[in-house]
Amino acid sequence: MTEPLPQPGVVVGAALVRQGRLLVARRVTPSALARRWELPGGKVRAGEHPTAAAVREVREELGCEIEVTGWLVGEQPIRPGLVLRIALARLVSGEPVPTEHDIIRWLAPEQLSDVDWLEPDLPFLPALRVALADQRWP
Repeated sequence: MTEPLPQPGVVVGAALVRQGRLLVARRVTPSALARRWELPGGKVRAGEHPTAAAVREVREELGCEIEVTGWLVGEQPIRPGLVLRIALARLVSGEPVPTEHDIIRWLAPEQLSDVDWLEPDLPFLPALRVALADQRWP
């Protein structure tokens, strides 16, 4: 009998959209990733639902509350055993203030290529451009 393959760990990124703009955050650690841009988020804890993880991570990293409204299709490998999934979200209270990043920015769709993204985030950019163009966002 073969042993089942282990399930990969999941990192959730929160695509926080407001008025047609996407919140992005610049990393400070580790040094190999410093000064590169990502969507805020982090690892899903054992037994935690990815939606709850996205809400918790944004609260910890940015001090604000979000509501997850959906998920982008697919996932991207970060390293063996770890994948990135992206939640679409809206701000429900507070203003984002970086605590684990040095800078945050709100980017319009045409600005998404203006920052040096971490590689796992790059394949999600086309879908994020579509999400930003959706007029239903507050």
